[in-house]
Amino acid sequence: MSLLQKTIRADVQATQAYVVAPSAGMLKLDAMENPQGMPAALLDELAQALKAAELNRYPAPKALELETALRACTAIPKAAHVLFGNGSDELIDLIIRACCMPGDVVMSPVPTFVMYAVYSQWSHARFVGVDLNPDFSLNMPAMLKAISANQPKVVFLAYPNNPTGVALREAEIVQIIEATPGLVVVDEAYEAFADASFMARVLEFSNVLVLRTFSKLGLAGARLGYAVASPAWVEQIDKVRPPYNVNVLTRIAVQFALEHFDAFNAQAKLLRDQRSVLTAALKTLRTPNGDVEVFDSYANFVLFRMPDALEVFEALKNKGILVKYVGKGHPLLQNCLRVTVSTETENQQFLKAVQQSIDEVASKAA
Repeated sequence: MSLLQKTIRADVQATQAYVVAPSAGMLKLDAMENPQGMPAALLDELAQALKAAELNRYPAPKALELETALRACTAIPKAAHVLFGNGSDELIDLIIRACCMPGDVVMSPVPTFVMYAVYSQWSHARFVGVDLNPDFSLNMPAMLKAISANQPKVVFLAYPNNPTGVALREAEIVQIIEATPGLVVVDEAYEAFADASFMARVLEFSNVLVLRTFSKLGLAGARLGYAVASPAWVEQIDKVRPPYNVNVLTRIAVQFALEHFDAFNAQAKLLRDQRSVLTAALKTLRTPNGDVEVFDSYANFVLFRMPDALEVFEALKNKGILVKYVGKGHPLLQNCLRVTVSTETENQQFLKAVQQSIDEVASKAA
């Protein structure tokens, strides 16, 4: 056994780093990014704002100006506190580390965002996934039974869920909150596309935190997420936050975006409108080996199931179009693909290519 093998944790050696598919020169529809980018009319103004950044200084301990801008355009309860992270991914990690000792349980319905389980593993917590129903709705009896049996320290509820796009009902969230002995995190990464939020009720219960990110709105490269909860929860989670975790360029860029938030809301509306068009078009796809099953989405992506999904995925990639094959993620996702909602032009390019890919796969099998 080598020195490295003796030193690095066995569970780290047994896994792989998070894989990001190469996308140079591709139509990238695999990562739920906003395809529209910063509105062109604002780019010069943003450049001037970034020019003023004091890169020779550490960021201020609290991003107070950023928080003020956030509260001005987001319905955060006045008495709630805000904690910023380097993307919501970092905040998920911080929440688990703040709450869990080795062996403690983190729980979520599955399939869901894979990083809940990954960060649980790195904190030596035990992740318990509760299978959704075949239509990706919540299996409430199973969820409540698992909560009772495992007494989780943290329950994550993606609202709406990734990769399914399905949203919980608010009454279901309340039922889980009332049954959970620990913290319930309502992860609203796709809130801009969902027309539903638990934010207004975050202080109504003693064990709730709402998590959001700017990544889906068009600032994925800035890497900023934020958690909203009662002051007591934020105070404790803040203790495990690395100092200066949100850099000055991110703070300036996101504050600038918040001051021009109407432009980003308009982009989100365009994507919501295109989601309806894309969903309807996917339901018309023809395949000789069975129907295409399309799941209604409340996010900025659409999940659909078809025969030979992996072969269709590869055929699309050969055409320069990158979607996400999620069929290996969970048995309920067998033969499923997930596509990001994009502009009308890019959506039509994808729809033409996916039908061509279906036909090519069918002809090869004949």
